[in-house]
Amino acid sequence: MSTETQAVDLDLENTLYLELETGRVTIAMRPDKAPKHVARIKELVRSGFYDGLIFHRVIPGFMAQGGDPDGNGTGGSGQNIEAEFSDLPHLRGTLSMARATDPNSADSQFFICLNRVPHLDGEYTVWGRVIGGMEHVDAIAVGEPPAEPSKIVKMVVAKDVE
Repeated sequence: MSTETQAVDLDLENTLYLELETGRVTIAMRPDKAPKHVARIKELVRSGFYDGLIFHRVIPGFMAQGGDPDGNGTGGSGQNIEAEFSDLPHLRGTLSMARATDPNSADSQFFICLNRVPHLDGEYTVWGRVIGGMEHVDAIAVGEPPAEPSKIVKMVVAKDVE
């Protein structure tokens, strides 16, 4: 599928543009599988919540985690989301919600899988998938936390872009 065709076929209300320092990552959200998570992510994105936040936990071959306003893995927006587990696998490029041991403790933190991670299937809520710009995700600084963390420059719902 060409980039031009893909752009026409996108559901812009359920597509995110994650602007990283190295370029744009395009994310297709899955409201059919995780409607509460997608609605909350869009609410946070539209409020500018994610803009300027860092990826605080990046493990090579596993995942890149961000979305914490405290930048250390302990913070959130203050609103937990009930788990919406599905049959979607944790493939390379999958976006899923980080949480504590309580399955209903997801808030604003999310992670992007850097490879297939089968042990997460059915244990974490999958809400999207990278459909463009995975090379920019691969360029996110590694570490727990990284010495010089990569940040989210801006995150927007595609429909809101002029």
